[in-house]
Amino acid sequence: MSKPKQNQPQAKNNKAKKDSQSPQATINQVNDQIVDQRLTPNPLSQFSLDKDALRLALVTAQYALRATRQQEPTAFNKPTGLLVLVNGMEQAGKGTAVKQLRQWVDPRLLKVEATIGYPPLAYQPIWQAHVQALPRHGDVMVYFGNWYADLLYNVMRITADQDQSEAVKSSSTNKAATLPVTDWQDYLQQQLRKLQIFEQDLAANQTKLLKCWFHVDIATLQARLKDEEADPQFLYQINWDDVDTVAKFNEVAAELLRQQEDWVIIDGSDKSEAATSFCHEVLQAMQVALVSSQILDRDKEKGSSIDEHSSIDKDLDDLGNKSLKVDSQLDDNQYNFAPVKIPKPLLDIDDPDMDKSDYKEQLAKKQANLAQLLRARRGRHVVFAFEGMDAAGKGGAIKRLVAPLDPREYQIYNIGAPMLYELQHPYLWRFWTRLPNEQTDRMSRVAIFDRTWYGRVLVERIEGFATDHEWQRAYEEINRFEAELVAAGTIVIKCWLAIDKKEQLKRFEDREDTPHKQFKLTDDDWRNRDKWSEYVQAAADMLARTDTEVAPWKIIATNDKRTARLEVLDYAIKQLKTHW
Repeated sequence: MSKPKQNQPQAKNNKAKKDSQSPQATINQVNDQIVDQRLTPNPLSQFSLDKDALRLALVTAQYALRATRQQEPTAFNKPTGLLVLVNGMEQAGKGTAVKQLRQWVDPRLLKVEATIGYPPLAYQPIWQAHVQALPRHGDVMVYFGNWYADLLYNVMRITADQDQSEAVKSSSTNKAATLPVTDWQDYLQQQLRKLQIFEQDLAANQTKLLKCWFHVDIATLQARLKDEEADPQFLYQINWDDVDTVAKFNEVAAELLRQQEDWVIIDGSDKSEAATSFCHEVLQAMQVALVSSQILDRDKEKGSSIDEHSSIDKDLDDLGNKSLKVDSQLDDNQYNFAPVKIPKPLLDIDDPDMDKSDYKEQLAKKQANLAQLLRARRGRHVVFAFEGMDAAGKGGAIKRLVAPLDPREYQIYNIGAPMLYELQHPYLWRFWTRLPNEQTDRMSRVAIFDRTWYGRVLVERIEGFATDHEWQRAYEEINRFEAELVAAGTIVIKCWLAIDKKEQLKRFEDREDTPHKQFKLTDDDWRNRDKWSEYVQAAADMLARTDTEVAPWKIIATNDKRTARLEVLDYAIKQLKTHW
């Protein structure tokens, strides 16, 4: 039986009501009614907002931030997320504060993650173990512990080793036999510098940060440890009942906070007041994140240059929230970007014709040598990065590279256009999450990328998928990323494969005529030939700006596939030997 007609208006009303509750409808209503009161950052909000007003402002900002991800057209907005790092003394009210926040916002839209401190993993940066948990743009995430828990755990372990070493020295008659111990201050300073750079790159890529440090005095800590309330799992795996340990932790914490001035320190003596203070800080952070998104929207609509974007730092400073300051650390050369002269290897392509029998003989020897070196690398991570013109032979080179290896020893990543969920994270996120990782049970610690993070300064630059500001900034972001990998012990091997335009056409036609190769050819490949000179220039600019001492490029410019494959193997062998 069909429904009575009188029910149809009710169904329409329900649909209208559902539409009005959508995030986009919410932000539209907010813009019309209360944007000035609740979305404009106000450092004095804690003095003017009672708890009911604070709750309304929090959920309003939360939905407004989420709506940045859903505004149209997406080409003219910068979806922005907020990552709230929660650290500090145990029993200082961290859990109470986050619980209060979750009750005052829409809990479905607030992501909460927690880790406890572990030693940094071998051959990877300290932040790498945490990138999978980063929030999408438009979301708010609270992260207990995070990379600072790992850092503090390791620093506390170093201080214990130092104390033990000093004790051994004072009691040992053979002082020459004692081993040197890393100075914890030097280690802390080094790691904080790396984390500061990582966090600045997050902020520049629309993941803003709020860093909250909860603290209480030792007497309050001891009293709460002895009360009847159940204790949470501690972040740093240290003995909080030991007064000397706590004193050392406070010494380490003071040094950390001195070197990083972007922490908000929250007094946890009164947990209720600490929770309210924390919620005010999160409100401020969401509001400033919204402002940064609007500034970027405004500038992009004006067709902004990289100089116009530099005004963001000042605008956000004027809002009084230094913890969310965007510091893109742009190189002076990027403010006046000038294309480089195209190097001869990209213009003068070698065109040999290697004998097939000679090729096979050399190939077998080089493959055996490569396999031996990879298996003797003592667990170090290896990252191969292959870039080049379409049909330049990247796939064929990779096929010969892995032929002597067990398939379980490596992972191959064929990088194409990013998926929607990847676009909702920092640009490098989809590569961070594919790096060899000591946390996984996977035995492979070799990652091979067919197309890479260099897409931002190549196809995204040429096709307009990235703004001038974004792709020009990316050179230094990529250099920092690769330097971090190498500093952690990863071996990075980069190859650019070049052919000439005539050879590319020949290979395209061959793919078109060969059934099992037709899948390799797309309409975009044909279209990109019309922009050949632009891609060559982009490649020249990339090679000039990212050929670094720690991660150099190898240009393999030849129209002969066999020669190219052997040169790839030769370079891989050379680089692996260099790192032994």
